[in-house]
Amino acid sequence: MSILEGLLWLTLNVYHEARSEPEIGQVAVVNVTLNRALERKLTIKDVVTQPYQFSWTFQKKSYLPDDPKAFFNCMKSVYVALQNNDVTTGATYYHLDTVKPYWASQYTYVNQFGSHMFYKR
Repeated sequence: MSILEGLLWLTLNVYHEARSEPEIGQVAVVNVTLNRALERKLTIKDVVTQPYQFSWTFQKKSYLPDDPKAFFNCMKSVYVALQNNDVTTGATYYHLDTVKPYWASQYTYVNQFGSHMFYKR
């Protein structure tokens, strides 16, 4: 996989998972995606498209962004994440603060960024 393809999948993931979040929330989603890729030794695309890992990949009919301004904003957040330390300190999971998934109690809570709560093993 090329670097550009990885950047595209990172940006798509942030766009579909957190485009309405503040930059720190978007950066945290980038960090989780990268952490999963490293932990699982997979490409960014493979991590993002794994079944039932990121809800947008099985809920959306199209991966294409329909808000160019938001897409470029997400691209900026990817750049910021790549230029800085991991704000999640190794988190590999997150969920909206309005839900309580069954798996959350199995992981260590890290922090909340925007409306997402972040966890690690």
